[in-house]
Amino acid sequence: MIVTAYSQPTSKTGPAPTPKVSHPGIEEAWILRVMAKPLEERRQPDGRYALWGLVPEAENRALRVITLEDRETVHNAFFDRGFLRTLSRTQPPSPPAPPPTR
Repeated sequence: MIVTAYSQPTSKTGPAPTPKVSHPGIEEAWILRVMAKPLEERRQPDGRYALWGLVPEAENRALRVITLEDRETVHNAFFDRGFLRTLSRTQPPSPPAPPPTR
């Protein structure tokens, strides 16, 4: 994984830059976990990918990771406050609970 700040170009032939997470409170392990098993994934019109995942260590907040087209270079990562609201609106209502048995 390569983490870039503001999508600075990286050389494929030179040494890989040292990964650096510039957002306070977001750990690199969380980014890697979201990239490995995203809860949701969307390709953006510019070719980048938006990946979402929940982070139990951060009070189950939704982390959005934006990668470049190669899906390895991280452009940005941040907590997405609106993701869970959007997800709950798109989920079908759950079936009613069965009546209690006596």
